Amino acid sequence: MPFPITFQPVYMERVWGGRRLEALFGRSLPEGMRVGESWEVVDRPGAQSVVTSGGPYRGMTLQELWSGHRELFGERYRQYTGRFPLLVKFLDAAEHLSVQVHPPPEKAAELNGEPKSEMWYVMAAEPGAVVYAGLKSGTTRRDFERALAEGRVAEWLHQLPTRAGDCIYIPSGRVHAIGGGNVILEIQQNSDTTYRVFDWNRLGLDGKPRQLHMKESLESIRFDDYEPQFQPKRERLVESPYFVVEELRFAEPLLGAPKEDFALLIPLAGEVVCNGQRFSVGSVFLMPATQPDRRLAPAAGEACCLRVTIP
Repeated sequence: MPFPITFQPVYMERVWGGRRLEALFGRSLPEGMRVGESWEVVDRPGAQSVVTSGGPYRGMTLQELWSGHRELFGERYRQYTGRFPLLVKFLDAAEHLSVQVHPPPEKAAELNGEPKSEMWYVMAAEPGAVVYAGLKSGTTRRDFERALAEGRVAEWLHQLPTRAGDCIYIPSGRVHAIGGGNVILEIQQNSDTTYRVFDWNRLGLDGKPRQLHMKESLESIRFDDYEPQFQPKRERLVESPYFVVEELRFAEPLLGAPKEDFALLIPLAGEVVCNGQRFSVGSVFLMPATQPDRRLAPAAGEACCLRVTIP
């Protein structure tokens, strides 16, 4: 079998997007598009990853793999219903993203949305780049609402300067925004519900103000979520109920995925060799549960790779 499995990226134009994926990852982007998001692994009604690796799965969508070839993912997923549970994307923030929040599980149904927890891994950051996550200590809902009315929400957001390699977990209910100058890898629950609370007073691609969701946002924001920090530097970066993300550094071959389970793998430094294929920084591939040779190896010297699994 032609394992591992690779997919065609799905590019999304965004008013805040740019073209840095060309220089960073050697991508060939659609001409003239401000690419804000590259959806690398996606199973949504309006967007599907399509298999590009050779063999019998070539041309299939991720939904077709997930629904018709569950053995590729592992026996323990036989009981899973619905769509593939994760979404992986790169974000190129040439400008600030909106200040936003995703509804927490206890509020999502009431607000006609889906909960979404996610993590950010900073792939590149320009000097002075920041992210916003959570609130400054002591901020109240009343403070926040007054700042919204006066157009100065950023004053109440917790701000973190970014460098390549920084990682932060963004649970549902945490108000957040990605600042301009960041290229970020985002790993998230398979959800596309976002409530914008503030958009820096800018216009959208159509020349009109983008829609805000004040009521839903204020109902979703956790107003006791103060000053979260980047994840500690360790192998297991994030361990959430929805995904586990590990940063693997290796100079010798190692196991790429747990036995009888799948993993998503994303090289961060050096070239990674898997089943005779080479993968460079910015690529994303799936090691199926059925892949016989489950080793990862550096092409030369040391390599670094993120491994994403489901707990």
